[in-house]
Amino acid sequence: MLSYIIKRVGQSVLVLLITGLVAFSMFTFVGDPIDNMLGQERTQADIDRLREQLGLDQPFVVQYYRFLEQAVQGNFGISYRQGRPVGEILLERAPATLELALVSGIFAILAGIALGVFTAIRRDGIAANVIMSVSLIGVSLPTFLIGILLIYLFSVELGWLPSFGRGDVVDVGGWSTGFLTASGLKALILPSITLGLYQMTLIMRLVRSEMLEVLRQDYIRFALARGLSNRVINFRHALKNTMVPVITVIGLQLGSIIAFAIITETVFQWPGVGLLFINAIQFVDIPVMAAYLMLISVMFVAINLIVDILYAFIDPRLRVAA
Repeated sequence: MLSYIIKRVGQSVLVLLITGLVAFSMFTFVGDPIDNMLGQERTQADIDRLREQLGLDQPFVVQYYRFLEQAVQGNFGISYRQGRPVGEILLERAPATLELALVSGIFAILAGIALGVFTAIRRDGIAANVIMSVSLIGVSLPTFLIGILLIYLFSVELGWLPSFGRGDVVDVGGWSTGFLTASGLKALILPSITLGLYQMTLIMRLVRSEMLEVLRQDYIRFALARGLSNRVINFRHALKNTMVPVITVIGLQLGSIIAFAIITETVFQWPGVGLLFINAIQFVDIPVMAAYLMLISVMFVAINLIVDILYAFIDPRLRVAA
């Protein structure tokens, strides 16, 4: 088991290095940040001095090595746009994104599993067929269009919920949260549904298909022959075995929620790291873009690593293979 974990950790580190290299290489095609940092009356001497000061006169390999060396120490450089440490800016924006991802993830997991189990048990019922038909909306429509439709319905027409912003926030130990204010909770509803709807429908359809497959197994028929109740069979035997492959997909979807938050934050003008990344692209703020992509990569790899380890604990066959 230990060798299995060490192998997965080594693979995770390799993935992070490759991801960082690809991301850092892409920034050379975004544009020259010097054009946005200096005015129209700049001279060549000003350009050379600033390029040397930022380290942009060094070869690409040297720039990438310095970026990795500083990133390991938690130092992502200075923002070209704001002139502040990138780590400080990310810490200011991270609570908004993490809270949005947390609410969206809880919504996707709980609603997805519950609806998946319901549509599997009542697969021939009218309600199950309606739910499966409506779930196609979450799979088919793009995230930004779902957000715009929700804004039009609940903000413009009904006026029940705010259409943008985070609402009032409260600082608790340096963490700004909207969970403790009414406007903050109301502001979370539309973006969290928009962000989690696709993941919810995917989890629901996966749980349904896996549970239908499990219910056809011989040991389920044997449990029925023993006279066990449907409740015990469905939730103690069938659901437990259904969750083994679902856990992997849930882990991947949690990473996707954080990555796809960039679209939702743009639609709802949510002050998180996703909106920060969009603004950084417009101003060619390379340190912010690099730090954001590395942060997303670390989250994805960490979640996948945890899922792999949990999967090995749940499925004894993987422990034997390891």
